[in-house]
Amino acid sequence: MLEVRCLLRSVRFCSSAPFPRHKPSAKLSVRDALGAQNTSGERIKVQGWIRSVRSQKEVLFLHVNDGSSLESLQIVADSSLDSRELTFGSSVEIQGQLVKSPSKRQNVELKAEKIKIIGNCDAKAFPIKYKERHPLEYLRQYPHFRCRTNVLGSILRIRSEATAAIHSFFKDSGFVHIHTPIITSNDSEGAGELFQLEPSGKLKVPEENFFNVPAFLTVSGQLHLEVMSGAFTQVFTFGPTFRAENSQSRRHLAEFYMVEAEISFVNSLQDLMQVIEELFKATAMMVLSNCPEDVELCHKFIAPGQKDRLEHMLKNNFLIISYTEAVEILKQASQNFTFTPEVVFCVPDLSVAEAGVQWYKHGSLQIPLPRLTSVLPTQSPKYMGLQWGVNLQTEHEKYLVKHCGNIPVFIINYPLAIKPFYMRDNEDGPQHTVAAVDLLVPGVGELFGGGLREERYHFLEERLARSGLTEVYQWYLDLRRFGSVPHGGFGMGFERYLQCILGVDNIKDVIPFPRFPHSCLL
Repeated sequence: MLEVRCLLRSVRFCSSAPFPRHKPSAKLSVRDALGAQNTSGERIKVQGWIRSVRSQKEVLFLHVNDGSSLESLQIVADSSLDSRELTFGSSVEIQGQLVKSPSKRQNVELKAEKIKIIGNCDAKAFPIKYKERHPLEYLRQYPHFRCRTNVLGSILRIRSEATAAIHSFFKDSGFVHIHTPIITSNDSEGAGELFQLEPSGKLKVPEENFFNVPAFLTVSGQLHLEVMSGAFTQVFTFGPTFRAENSQSRRHLAEFYMVEAEISFVNSLQDLMQVIEELFKATAMMVLSNCPEDVELCHKFIAPGQKDRLEHMLKNNFLIISYTEAVEILKQASQNFTFTPEVVFCVPDLSVAEAGVQWYKHGSLQIPLPRLTSVLPTQSPKYMGLQWGVNLQTEHEKYLVKHCGNIPVFIINYPLAIKPFYMRDNEDGPQHTVAAVDLLVPGVGELFGGGLREERYHFLEERLARSGLTEVYQWYLDLRRFGSVPHGGFGMGFERYLQCILGVDNIKDVIPFPRFPHSCLL
């Protein structure tokens, strides 16, 4: 009898006949569920956070969102599945049948069969309130929660899509992506606004550098890209950069992302400007195509009218004016500027090496002596009405864009004295300029900055010697000794780009975790 039972048990477990079982529910994102074509009762599972709860006598309505789309998925359940723990902000897993919705507001809804609460949320204590449109200033206090709001969710999805669009543009254009270092011994901007790195705790050795030389967080990947442009004709990088600039303005951050490119065998600014304009427009069009609901939310609630302004930028060719023409426009402006664009400071008998360690200040006006690369006329120290030779300020940039019909405008050929040592000398006169270019856009001001690089060895050697930088940048000179070619490049502040296309006024609202003076939350 025992042998028979064992035999039957063996037959049962070795049988090829499958055991009857329920087909597991397919896990879908909210985005995929909303776009599903098959609504004939397919069993699915969604996971996310409750955005709204409406309980009636016989039926329970929930809206659940998982961050994959602006729109939430409506859940319809029997009132027996209701619970006090089903509150705004709580996380849930819901299984049920995806069916066609009788409501005109959505195409589908999920008829819930099982609701599992993953994480509770005390809606009264939660700083993000249901149905309340919190100001962006309020949300900045809660960097760990603000991503759960509709507006920040939309901005961050757009940011993700714009990142992909930029990579796609460069890949399709034949560029090689280079990971440039975050830790560097160079200051490509020459302004000295650097975060210096030192080891902490037991690793710190007095009077000794970890890398044997002072090291800093990068302000730009440009110089490293120039190295790579000696082997690849088109390169780009996209990563974090850092500036120790003590500014609380709406357009500055201590940590931000830069898109930078270098192109070899380039002989004119026109070639660079063409790539810049194509990058701006192609990326914006892809964002508009792939994130229409998110962009619409920003244009509707954050920046009414921005949709038309953006379309105006995209359908028009960008304009080009010289720095000299820009100064003439500003001179004739009826607007009163805080910074007067008509003056230049002359240093009496002061060598460039001496000038390269200070700023000259007069009231609210500052002139960046660290970037001087030629000896200025010998005069008494005063402001002279030379009407040429100073950096344009944000108010000047915005006025110029407005003057040009709110179309992005390229400013080219800047004074040699206010640009870094690596800009290519135009060898002109009497106003000495370099082949530099900035792109100014509505609402932001400068978005792109770039130019041709000085590839001629003797020109670069002379400028480095005047600035006392020959030893530090000997490797940069070496690039000109061995197979140098004409080349140029540009950089774009990614957060400013998002401000431009979305109309967001404060740069702190287009980055997940803003870093600025006196604030490093999380």
